[in-house]
Amino acid sequence: MTTFDSERFLKVAEAAADVAGAVIRPLFRSRLAVDDKSDDSPVTIADRTAERALRAVIAERLPDHGILGEEFGHERPEASWCWVLDPIDGTRAFVTGRPSFGTLIALLHEGRPVLGVIDQPMTGERWIGVSGAATRYRGPWGDERAQTRPCPHLDAAELSCTSPEMLAAAPSAHWPSLQGATRRTTWGGDCYTYGLLALGHVDVVAECGMKIWDWAALVPVVEGAGGRITDWSGAPLSAQGDGSVLAVGDPALLAPATALLSRG
Repeated sequence: MTTFDSERFLKVAEAAADVAGAVIRPLFRSRLAVDDKSDDSPVTIADRTAERALRAVIAERLPDHGILGEEFGHERPEASWCWVLDPIDGTRAFVTGRPSFGTLIALLHEGRPVLGVIDQPMTGERWIGVSGAATRYRGPWGDERAQTRPCPHLDAAELSCTSPEMLAAAPSAHWPSLQGATRRTTWGGDCYTYGLLALGHVDVVAECGMKIWDWAALVPVVEGAGGRITDWSGAPLSAQGDGSVLAVGDPALLAPATALLSRG
């Protein structure tokens, strides 16, 4: 079994993010044709071309690793190391010219996320999470450690969710209870919101209908910044889960948030 060579694997992840960004940037705010997938979510040539670019970089440098992407399925599913890719998380934001989308790149070992990158190619921001290490944030103002902020009480917390429509897939009907217990709610953001949580600007994100490529990269980023990320019941995220995701910046918020979201 290949050991976790974090430095080598991170170089591959960043090279892949660089290539995907080079594909995406010229297509942003252009007049792209938008197709609807079977679940009515939009997809563009930018999604497909960027994923092909991500796959090419990984396959060239780590040919024995598996790759699972939103657009083109699973290669080498028997591999213990698997890259999970979402070339444009937030296609709705992308096609409407909003720079709140991102490229998500995760590396899983035996199903557990050990490396995650959130890359926003238009703003030049990148969050890098590696299991056992502090999350790094690179942006226009330099390279720094990402750190969630202290916020031990829900009534002072900023809550966020990408859209009210996604709550139709909720495993319980109690999202409004969490909303009512928090200070304020903002909508929109996709993966970018989790980056903001890692920087201490958001305290709670509660979403549902999430696939593994939507959340795998977020786990090392959020946890390496001092936060917690689980499903709505507080269980670890897994490909076999119910699609709910709960991220908190201050670990003290996890118990009261899960109590509200999963109550009978």
